[in-house]
Amino acid sequence: MEHWPVGLAILIVLLLAGVPIAFALAGVGLVGVAMIIGWTPALSLIGSAFFDNGREYSLSVLPLFLMMGNFVVQSGIASELYNSAYAWLRHRKGGLAMATVVACGAFSSVCGSSMATAATMTRISLPSMRRFGYPDRLSTASIAAGGTLGILIPPSVILVFYGIMTQQDIGKLFLAGIIPGLIGIVGYALAVKISIGMRGIDLPVEAKLPLIERFRALKGTAGALVLFVFVMGGIYLGVFTPTESAGMGAAGALLLVVVSGKFTWGGLLNVLYDTMKTTAMMFFILFGALSFTNYVNMSGMTGDIQNWLSVFGGSPVAMILAILVIYLVLGCMLEGLSMIMLTVPVFYPIVAAQGFDLIWFGIFVVVITEISYITPPVGMNAFVLRSVVPDVRLGTIFRGLLPFVAMDIVRIGLIIAFPSLVLLLT
Repeated sequence: MEHWPVGLAILIVLLLAGVPIAFALAGVGLVGVAMIIGWTPALSLIGSAFFDNGREYSLSVLPLFLMMGNFVVQSGIASELYNSAYAWLRHRKGGLAMATVVACGAFSSVCGSSMATAATMTRISLPSMRRFGYPDRLSTASIAAGGTLGILIPPSVILVFYGIMTQQDIGKLFLAGIIPGLIGIVGYALAVKISIGMRGIDLPVEAKLPLIERFRALKGTAGALVLFVFVMGGIYLGVFTPTESAGMGAAGALLLVVVSGKFTWGGLLNVLYDTMKTTAMMFFILFGALSFTNYVNMSGMTGDIQNWLSVFGGSPVAMILAILVIYLVLGCMLEGLSMIMLTVPVFYPIVAAQGFDLIWFGIFVVVITEISYITPPVGMNAFVLRSVVPDVRLGTIFRGLLPFVAMDIVRIGLIIAFPSLVLLLT
């Protein structure tokens, strides 16, 4: 008798109970494999998952991109990006909120973390929006939604995880995330206009700056632009591998800190400590997920789920829509990283068997995961904002996010209907 439904149920219960995802995945994976092949080979497999993978050279991409993001945060470049975006959008109604979305997207291109983007931009943009009379519902929603772009626009830690689990080219995943990320920025800007129009919000509009002044405002973005082009251009042109690009990006971000005059030895030690701490946490999560993957492969879970999905008559699109519904439901119970680590080992063999490109599927999954960052009850970006501005109620933030979630649904529809939007640059 197959026991994987019990194992999956136990894993979900453990996650909902607050057990760290790394321990939950590794524990269920170990016990599940032991029930199938015995304790001695099971212990050998979990040891291999942690030890052998821990020595993989390709995994060095993760701490290097994390270090790059930490240096970028220290450089203070986020405020420059915000000021530049506002110079171009100040004459539009809701220009501050739109500038926040654009700045979040730009900051994500050199940071790679959703929650770091949300926390940083909250401190920079929220005081300005409050000063100009923006309601908290709109201002906090634009920051929380804009922050989700951090897990899609490269370099993305989530895409690194997905690439390792599915053995896909990380460089191609990064390139595939660019166009959907840009669509996300445009969609969120439209969501700002929709929010203003639906609620009849009266906001001040400043005079349009001369074109020369707007171009001068871009001067502060030069460092971020050069760093992004350097890292992604090197990957695209084949000058260096994703792992090498991560090292070059970390060095470039350190140079940004030095040039900006923000370098201190104490700050350097903080960056190294934060990078080490986050890397250790994420490696445990990744290796736990790989242990759970062993259980998935041995238990027959993938084949059974594929048989269940066959009720859709073998239609690949219907199967993808069914998977989309599953992700949307799980997103209401699990935070994004937990959801990806739980589901990708199960779904990616099924999707590959139906002929879908796994690079495309990776972007599809990440865009869905973005929604989980801004929907109740575990919308992590909303909680990040709440921790920075405790005077704003969570309900206020979540209500303001409805138009932004709608735009994400539209974006997913575009990705399903036009896969070339994802694969064009790869």
